[in-house]
Amino acid sequence: MSVAGGSGSTAGSGASVARLDGPWTHRDVAANGARFHIAEMGDGPLVLLLHGFPQFWWTWRHQLPALAEAGFRAVAMDLRGVGGSDRTPRGYDAGNLALDVTGVIRSLGEPDAALVGHDLGGYLAWTAAAMRPKLVRRLAVESMPHPRRWRNAMLTDLRQSRSGAYIWGFQSPWLPERQLVADDAALVGRLIEEWSGPRLPDEGAVDVYRRAMQIPSTAHCAVEPYRWMVRSMARPDGIQFNRRMKRPVRVPTLHLHGSLDPAMRSRSAAGSGEYVEAPYRWRLFDGLGHFPHEEDPAAFSTELINWLKDPEPDR
Repeated sequence: MSVAGGSGSTAGSGASVARLDGPWTHRDVAANGARFHIAEMGDGPLVLLLHGFPQFWWTWRHQLPALAEAGFRAVAMDLRGVGGSDRTPRGYDAGNLALDVTGVIRSLGEPDAALVGHDLGGYLAWTAAAMRPKLVRRLAVESMPHPRRWRNAMLTDLRQSRSGAYIWGFQSPWLPERQLVADDAALVGRLIEEWSGPRLPDEGAVDVYRRAMQIPSTAHCAVEPYRWMVRSMARPDGIQFNRRMKRPVRVPTLHLHGSLDPAMRSRSAAGSGEYVEAPYRWRLFDGLGHFPHEEDPAAFSTELINWLKDPEPDR
């Protein structure tokens, strides 16, 4: 049962925000007990794109056509509780969200996928690669360290803890949701601007993200994964998850990061290769912030596509 329905039952402006027009095709797929909205383009090996906070599938609007033109089936999904996907009352722990991702791969009729994840989507991509390795062909993570690296940085690195202060703030009940939607979701715009590098985000794009956050129940669902990530640290489920993430990633991995990212320091992300027992490539984008795929979409897409087409990505 949904808190506020998926794309089929999102009223008024919510539906139009979730299904923005473009060269892609919109549809819903069922996976892991919920319904997920996707936008897709192209034919070929599946590349599944996972958005971060405070965005939704549309953050990949530049990569969808670039990947399709390069010969891939590019699919951007809305994570549980965001955009046009179902807003369920439970299920926002990282393990279940990763099963959403692998469930969508199966629902798309594909044997596997190259996962590309940004921010929270990157956290889930790391998780899916460890939990369901047979379904992940390659892994590309942007602006997010490996979950064990993230946990260690948040607990032991004072600078990273300060940079991630918004995550600590999400632990309060109800207040974060109200702050996110206040003044037409002005906070969403401020976060995107503060986390970006010198190439400021397009005002029109920021307005889209602000409207998407105002779809009923979205703000609550968007912060729930971060609540679990912190509150579970000392609970049995979180301890078990941390142990499960000791499993090495055994697929070629591309790790992308902006040198000026103020939300996730490059020092925190670097070193995640110790959890990868496969070719691992670290790529630092000089002069970019938390959203390289939007701040310099051409450079990001070129880097990603070249790596996806490389038959033998070196370590």
